[in-house]
Amino acid sequence: MAEYKTLEQKKKFYNSTEWTGKNGIRHQALKRDNYECQECKRLGQIHLDSEKVEGERKSIELNVHHIKEVEDYPELALELDNTVTLCLYHHNVKHGRVPEDNKARWMDEKW
Repeated sequence: MAEYKTLEQKKKFYNSTEWTGKNGIRHQALKRDNYECQECKRLGQIHLDSEKVEGERKSIELNVHHIKEVEDYPELALELDNTVTLCLYHHNVKHGRVPEDNKARWMDEKW
């Protein structure tokens, strides 16, 4: 069984055909979730994927998140049921990269 502990191992996995290919798990999850952030949807909001504009790089709006992380559960890395489509904001929240209240911290005025 493959391991996904190092940055190199993770990059190899996330660039693999099984993950990103035309029929890869990532695309299957996006299609299953109708190209919408499932957390936004749960909150009654809509956050759709961006559209590709000819001649421009497509902006990344959505990530496919592993519910049980690949580092800890490598056997579930390619299981569709272990994925959910999230916008960048909610993906960052899941990984603790955004303050939970998402509010600017109070800062005293500088004189």
